[in-house]
Amino acid sequence: MKRRDFSLAAVGAATVAGLPLTAQSQGAAPAKKPTEGNDYLSLDKRVPTDLGAGKIELIEFFWYSCPHCNSFEPQFAAWIKTAPKDVVVQRVPVRFRDDFEAQQRAYYVFESLNLLDTLHGKLFHAIHAERQQLNTAQALATWANKNGLPEKKFLDTFNSFGVSTKARRATQLQESFKVQGVPALGIAGRFYTDGSLTQTMERALQVAEYLIGEVRRGR
Repeated sequence: MKRRDFSLAAVGAATVAGLPLTAQSQGAAPAKKPTEGNDYLSLDKRVPTDLGAGKIELIEFFWYSCPHCNSFEPQFAAWIKTAPKDVVVQRVPVRFRDDFEAQQRAYYVFESLNLLDTLHGKLFHAIHAERQQLNTAQALATWANKNGLPEKKFLDTFNSFGVSTKARRATQLQESFKVQGVPALGIAGRFYTDGSLTQTMERALQVAEYLIGEVRRGR
């Protein structure tokens, strides 16, 4: 979804499901060398990373209520399992509007409590398959409680300094990469691509792999 579309849509996934699909592959991407300005963008200012030498960061920007992010999630999760050893993957939940913040914080609650493997995919499923409206702290806490995370623990973590700091950092990263829609990918603090540029997120992953290779070669 393009960023401008979020101002026209309610948070519920059912509302945005009718928008043009940019995240799901509609067939094999053409085998061609990615070109700057068409398949990806170079950032004007490099975004610093905390990684050690020889490591390359790949960021996925996403929003739980985005249907295209939901479509992309299985493909991206499978890609992560086979990612090169020198690639460090980070998911970053976006906040294009204030009402995105609850889901943004929910991601960092899961991360802080080491529950990403358990609850990340379940939240996508609850929103898109079960059509639950999970866009407030209380709604998310109630849902978490039903899925094994006590409501009080969820809310205490949700309101903690650590989660607040991570959420602010996520929004800063989103702005630094000039994210135009989700899902989107940031590579090595230097490059940006998304489904609108490449036409499919399958192609976007291929572009990311190409750029990772370019970084390895010292570009």
